[in-house]
Amino acid sequence: MNSTTDALTAARAAALFVSDVSVADHPTDMDVDAAIRRSLRTHGGSRGCAADLAAAYGDRPELAASRMRWALSVVESRYARPAVHRWAAPARTRIDRLPAPADRQLVAAA
Repeated sequence: MNSTTDALTAARAAALFVSDVSVADHPTDMDVDAAIRRSLRTHGGSRGCAADLAAAYGDRPELAASRMRWALSVVESRYARPAVHRWAAPARTRIDRLPAPADRQLVAAA
């Protein structure tokens, strides 16, 4: 299955990857949030986290693969958003009745 990762998820995963949190720690949501914030501060933002990750594992990315899979899965489960399909029609508002004349005046005045 091919999937793409949005930029925010990738940045969070990179920050978690370079954090001091261990896979064996089984971090809570609060631990994950704190670790990401700490990493972003320590490494100078999301670009710094990505640069430090690349500097450490650029020549041997296979050594980092399992930790990155872990970081990505933790971030995806922690910050999961409902899927929005591009092809889905927007929700429509149902109008049961037309506004009364007094309501129309209030709307026009606004």
